[in-house]
Amino acid sequence: MKPIKIIGGGMAGCEAAWQLVNRGIPVIIYEMRPKKDTFAHKTEDLAELVCSNSFRSNDHENNAVGLLHWEMKEADSLIINTGNKHSVPAGGALAVDREQFAREITGILVSHPLVTIVRDEIINVSDFRDDTVIIATGPLSSEGLIRELVKLTAQENLAFFDAIAPIIYADSVDMTKAWFQSRYDKGENEAAQKAYLNCALSKSEYYDFINSLIESEKTQFHNWEKDTPYFNGCLPIETMAERGPETLRFGPMKPVGLTDPHNPDSKPYAVVQLRHENNYGTLFNIVGFQTKMKHSAQIDVFRKIPALKKAKFARLGGIHRNTFINSPEILNERLQLKNKTNIYFAGQITGVEGYVESAAIGLLVGRFIANEHLNRIHSPPPLTTALGALYNHLTSKEVKKNFQPMNVNFGLFPPLLEQAGGRQGRKLRYKAYTDRAKCDWTSWLMHQPIQIQNIKREQLVNTSN
Repeated sequence: MKPIKIIGGGMAGCEAAWQLVNRGIPVIIYEMRPKKDTFAHKTEDLAELVCSNSFRSNDHENNAVGLLHWEMKEADSLIINTGNKHSVPAGGALAVDREQFAREITGILVSHPLVTIVRDEIINVSDFRDDTVIIATGPLSSEGLIRELVKLTAQENLAFFDAIAPIIYADSVDMTKAWFQSRYDKGENEAAQKAYLNCALSKSEYYDFINSLIESEKTQFHNWEKDTPYFNGCLPIETMAERGPETLRFGPMKPVGLTDPHNPDSKPYAVVQLRHENNYGTLFNIVGFQTKMKHSAQIDVFRKIPALKKAKFARLGGIHRNTFINSPEILNERLQLKNKTNIYFAGQITGVEGYVESAAIGLLVGRFIANEHLNRIHSPPPLTTALGALYNHLTSKEVKKNFQPMNVNFGLFPPLLEQAGGRQGRKLRYKAYTDRAKCDWTSWLMHQPIQIQNIKREQLVNTSN
């Protein structure tokens, strides 16, 4: 059997490799370090954590990230199981000893009889035209590979700067102070004419908001991001505010073409617009509000918008150097390139955020390829699961025009039939999400290719010492 070629030895590449070899399918992992270093990595180990040692919440009953941990553990995830083995105290989060974590994963894969590690930079994917390839190089892809990705995907389908606007849970918006309307009621039908959710500010509220933006605490770029220039289309809102107090009123907060039905006799001084983030109507994106503010500052500043006074955030904003593809536009349901189906993508380069999410997509791609090699029907995970919700974000054609990377969150899940309100109701709702997901994930796993290799992790690590 020809080995699967995996470009990138990070979270996604290692997880995909593990899922494949445990189904009897050999792999070759191409990792360019130490032959070619990055600005961020410090070691030669596979699966090196460069920014944080936290895999975030481990609460699998009330948190979408914790649920994703649970689903991956049930699927025999190398990343999550090794993370749990090398966990360090972090309250309700799963934090790991970074060195021990990467060292053990490296030892496991190096010593596995079906894994070959090649320390070399791959810049010509076309060399593998007769092979199955997984591109899992993450945000720090080499310059040579990026040039190759531009050829494979077309320039407009590849991003190098991640400008992320905050996303808000719909049920946390005060609808007594917000309304649906497109500017000048444009649109061919009622849905188009009410495509945006508008949040008005008075003159005093606007200037209070601007002052808070300018004075807020900002996140500094990492060393490897500092030379990446801003594009006019992704300027931080606080940078725009610093250019003059009226700048935002002539940009993303312009009030023209809108009438507040709660106050029809007075034109709003400024308006913040929210756009649907998914078909379920559970999430809204704040249009044009990419920001460098620290997360705690974002919550304080954005809640100065009257309709968002009690806003709950599914994702906070940010700007950083990244490399990701427009997955809904160029990938098919198996996460293959539509025009070159021997090439799969996995991990952060697909448009997910976070170590856990990246590993999860690697897990999924590994299983998709195993299904194909074992002549099984393609079977994506249920949308009601954490991994299924992430998968849907990468494949849904509804988001391809405004596609941005996303962490896993309950706003990506299909709504429950009954939605309880209030703080206690929210806790019950989250528990209902996780209960439903666990049931559906367990059922899905039962129909997946079984593990056929009987090699224990401890044996692999011991043989590498």
